[in-house]
Amino acid sequence: MAYDSNNIFAKILRGEIPCTKVAETEHSLAFEDINPQAPTHVLVVPKGAYVSQHDFADKASAEEVKDLWQCVHAAAEAKGVALTGYRSISNHGADSHPDVPHYHVHILGGRPLGRMVRSESP
Repeated sequence: MAYDSNNIFAKILRGEIPCTKVAETEHSLAFEDINPQAPTHVLVVPKGAYVSQHDFADKASAEEVKDLWQCVHAAAEAKGVALTGYRSISNHGADSHPDVPHYHVHILGGRPLGRMVRSESP
């Protein structure tokens, strides 16, 4: 899949769409999700043009990879969930139903989240 430079996260990174910033590093930005699924729901995006975790792993520099996870850490600290616990999730491929074709990590917390995935009968 080719990167779409007009996706909503690319527009946020360019400052064309406002966001509620939580943390920012040299290569990453963390901001509040506009449709939160938990009391704390932050998105962390690399500033580079990556469509998925696989794309990021294949093409990002070691510095960008380290920076992304430092931004996840900074956002969890800023939102107060680093000590109480949080879930970090990223989606890849059609079965995971990604909403935006720009690699991102969700940070969810602020309450007990329960099981991660519920089993479904075949």
